Amino acid sequence: MSDETTQKPRQVMNKCVVLLVDDQPIIAEGIRRMLENQNDIVFHYCEDPENAISMATSIDATVILQDLVMPEIDGMTLVRFFRANMETRNIPIIVLSSKEDPQIKSDAFTNGANDYLVKLPDQIELLARIRAHSKSYLTQLERDSAFHALREMQRQLEESNRKLQRLTSLDGLTGIANRRHFNEELDKEWKRAKREGMTLSLILIDIDHFKPFNDNYGHLAGDDCLRRVATALSDAIVRPADLMARYGGEEFAAILPDTDTEGAVVVAENLRKAINHLEIRHEYAGSGDTVSISLGIAQYSKGMEKPEDLIELADKGLYEAKESGRDQYKIGKD
Repeated sequence: MSDETTQKPRQVMNKCVVLLVDDQPIIAEGIRRMLENQNDIVFHYCEDPENAISMATSIDATVILQDLVMPEIDGMTLVRFFRANMETRNIPIIVLSSKEDPQIKSDAFTNGANDYLVKLPDQIELLARIRAHSKSYLTQLERDSAFHALREMQRQLEESNRKLQRLTSLDGLTGIANRRHFNEELDKEWKRAKREGMTLSLILIDIDHFKPFNDNYGHLAGDDCLRRVATALSDAIVRPADLMARYGGEEFAAILPDTDTEGAVVVAENLRKAINHLEIRHEYAGSGDTVSISLGIAQYSKGMEKPEDLIELADKGLYEAKESGRDQYKIGKD
């Protein structure tokens, strides 16, 4: 996981927060006096280098003053520790040395230091460098904070767009794909079948005698019937590539990519049985006493000029199924 996603933006402050890491209290007192009357600078002192990283994190240090020679830990090693820690790796470090030695200075910069001063430094120079490094660091924090805020806004916008896309593609009553999404998917699969020579089947489904069900049991019962039928039909579709949609009213449709007529027949029978297993009471069905469905099957052929030709053929099969007694499927024929 990248640092952008794991590291939280730090709080941006207006003041310079200085942390001095030095084992000599006399040095700390000298630097404290240099900084004590500066309203824009907050001073903290850490005598034990083993606590330096945790203290720098807790006080949100904007600059670290660090001695290079300490008995408990080598100063260069501590600089590397600061740079290796996610919370402190970008905090400016001004190393304090007793020598103006080019090699030591070079080593300090190589290990990650931002600046180098011989202690005790001149007050004016020390203040100037603290403010310059802190300002640069705070500016970077502000950019990071703005970047994270922008990323979060983009994430929320993308999530909202995904939710909106799902809502516009789903039927409000049944929760399955709506007619618009069906049309888009059928057009896409039609073009793919035509381009790649793939098989494609379509099943049109109609709830038998739904009007007398709705008229006699009421619209609330009718809506509940539609929801239960839609859920059962959707659950009976097992392949991720297949799509079950509400086609309109009490009609549903299943798009079956890479499926021939024989495969579509198996799916149609499973769908029919799934609705029979619901055993939704229907005393006004005319034949039988539970809700059933009729289905029409069609397979894409090269002679078809448009997706509507496939729908028309499936509709012929559906009409024949209903005319033949319902609760069955028929294969549409030209």
